[in-house]
Amino acid sequence: MLPFTERVVRIIKHIPPGTVMTYGQIARLAGSPRGARQVVRILHSMSEKHQLPWHRVVNSKGEIALKDPEAFHAQYTFLTDEGIIIGLNNRIDLKLYQFIPDEF
Repeated sequence: MLPFTERVVRIIKHIPPGTVMTYGQIARLAGSPRGARQVVRILHSMSEKHQLPWHRVVNSKGEIALKDPEAFHAQYTFLTDEGIIIGLNNRIDLKLYQFIPDEF
């Protein structure tokens, strides 16, 4: 596994229940400020293998970015089950729920 990928996996594994991080935030912390799309690919290909809490990753607007209705509903349900309130336009208030780690 490449160092960036390893860092992304480690960061995602440490997102606490009831909080979210954005794709871009994870990419920056992992050392690639423009690597948000790489984070998407890592989540898509490695979530099951590494048992990643994929549902805790949202876009920069605090929205669930999944287009597939079934996947969208699954993420919505997982987040609300953790106590996250999803508001108008299916947005999560990042000021309330965004996890800001001290370091990685």
